[in-house]
Amino acid sequence: MSVANPESVREAYHRVRDDGNDVVWTALGYEGKEIVEVGEGEIYSDLLSLCTDDSRIYAYVRIATGDEMSQRAKFAFITWIGGSVGVLKKAKVSTDKAFVKNIFQNFAKEILADEHREIDYDTVKRQVEKAGGANYGTGK
Repeated sequence: MSVANPESVREAYHRVRDDGNDVVWTALGYEGKEIVEVGEGEIYSDLLSLCTDDSRIYAYVRIATGDEMSQRAKFAFITWIGGSVGVLKKAKVSTDKAFVKNIFQNFAKEILADEHREIDYDTVKRQVEKAGGANYGTGK
């Protein structure tokens, strides 16, 4: 298994990392046995609509972190496995994920999820901030 059109996927990865645009997520899924791009967007909740009960999704997301003194972007790598995905397809995710990680390389937090509450924006943001260490502010 490999990622179909890896150059296009790499470009999508860089769009998420680029501070000069509004793309905050890109996602890969399956078309038959191939891993393919399934979307990207500026609104995080649009990503959640791809995470259905029968889907396997690999997502790279930008999360705005920091405090009133300093804002910075951090990144998360999310692997979604829907609850009705078959056992063999679930098992295949662990090996296929290695191909995806060859492209989605730099992230503060990796999340494996099968329930939407695990990838709610605020939940992901808390996990990314916690992984980032100290979070100083003025207390205001």
